[in-house]
Formats: sequence, structure tokens, C-alpha cells
Amino acid sequence: MDRGPLNASIVEAFDILPPQLQTAARYMLDRPDDVALLSMREQARRAGVPAATMTRLAKRLGLEGYDQVRELYAGAVRAGTLGFAGRAGSQVEAQKLRGERALASEMALSLSREIAALAEPASLERLADAAGRLHEARRVYCLGLRSCHAAAWHFHYMLSLLGDKTVMLDDAGGTGLDAIRDAGPQDVLLAASVEPYARATIDSARYAAGQGVPVVALTDSEVSPLAQIAVAAILVATESPSFFHTMTPLLAVAEILAALVAGRGGNKALAALEHTEAQLSAFGVHLPRRGQREKA
Repeated sequence: MDRGPLNASIVEAFDILPPQLQTAARYMLDRPDDVALLSMREQARRAGVPAATMTRLAKRLGLEGYDQVRELYAGAVRAGTLGFAGRAGSQVEAQKLRGERALASEMALSLSREIAALAEPASLERLADAAGRLHEARRVYCLGLRSCHAAAWHFHYMLSLLGDKTVMLDDAGGTGLDAIRDAGPQDVLLAASVEPYARATIDSARYAAGQGVPVVALTDSEVSPLAQIAVAAILVATESPSFFHTMTPLLAVAEILAALVAGRGGNKALAALEHTEAQLSAFGVHLPRRGQREKA
């Protein structure tokens, strides 16, 4: 995810800012291109705060006014440090009744950019760090609720093919979160949550952290409630031309992490996968591949 020139200052001050200033600060963190390219009033409108809030935030960050903020971010655009949208000089506007093909095209292009951003050095460093923590853990507890469930479950499913290292904290019968009570400092909680954050996910992560369990977060902002708990956080964008936010980058992160953890397992992981494939074949779980005849 692209970083703005005031990110470090915003993150440092975030916890002590009043709620309205936190809303404006989060907008600046998540939309650095907008800060460079849009008027202060338009930014305030998109952030959902009064225009005066943007000026108050600038002063809390040690600047004379919001014009200085925009100058800093515009300079970052000119220096090429804010990424594709900033270099292009504009941000893709919301879809306005231009037809299904146009919407599909915008969504596909937006998704490809967000996934490509995972290959940037900062994102790769976060992915490698998280993979190392997950590999070293005795057990990985996986938690994702509502829209984030698919990513957490997919990570769990992929690694379940290699053994019983992962535990999915599913909510079947209302007891799904109970298993976290067995976690300790040698384990890791892999938790996924994006805005609007699921209360149960955040509460469970806080509980785990309080018990000394390291939390690896898959989330959407450096100042999300989950990122503030975590020892490591991988940030994904959720913005989309659609009125639904996108979970595709989150799912991509889950796949990348599972692949990295599996690869660290070396020959042991290969042997476990062969054992799993033999069992699946014996049970006839999958249809035979093309060119293969199904056993009678």
C-alpha cells in the first residue's frame, strides 16, 4: 500500500487524537493520492468530516495549515513516491452509469493494481516477516468473520493439507472462538478484519494478545484496531469501483502466506502433501483428471 509523507507522524499521534481528527487522519493514511490531488473541501467531504477538521489535523501534526499538507503530498507525487494513481495524475472516479462492461473493466484493472502492489518491497518485507512467524509457531489459530472469513478459512484449508498446524476459529454453534483459550506464547493468531471491523474479531485478538499470543493481522490500515494489537500486519486495500468493498487482495495475501509457510516446510511438507493426496484419492474425493480413468 502506498505511503504518504506524513504517515509516521499520523500513526504516532493517532491514539491521542479526538475521534473526528482520527477519521480525517485515517483518510490521509488510506488515500495519499487524494491528499495531493483534491481540494481540502473535497477531501473533507469524502472523509465525512467538516473542512475545518482537516485544518485542525494539520496543526496537530505541526504544520501551519492544510495547504502545507497538500504541498508535501504533491511533492511526493512529483517525486514518484505515491504510486500509480499519483503518477497518473488522477484517481479513478466512481462508476457513473457507463454500463456493465465499463464497470467490469474498472474493477478488473483496480484489482490488478492492488494485487500488483503486494509485490512492492515494503509489502514483500511484511509478507516474509509474517510467514516466518507463522512457520515458527507451534500452532496457528485462524480468525476471520463475515467478509473476511473466506481469507482466513482458505489459509487454514491450504495448510491443513500439510497437517494439523492450523486451527480454524469458526463460529459453529456459537463456540468457535472457545479454542483460543488453549493458545499460548508459542502460538500465533492470524486474524483478518477490515473496516467496518467485526467486534468479535477485535475482542478475540485483544484477548489473545493479553495472554501473550502474538497476533499477525491482515487488515486495511496502519491504524486499524487490529494493526494496533498485532506484532506484524499486512495491509491490503479494499476500495473498489463497485459499492461493495473488495476482498480479493485479502484472499491473495492468504494464498501467498500459505505458500510461503508451506515452502519453508521443505521435504516434510512434500511428504505430508503426498500423504494427503493418497487419502483423498482413496476416498474418491475428486473427479479424475483428464486422461485418467476413474477406478471402479
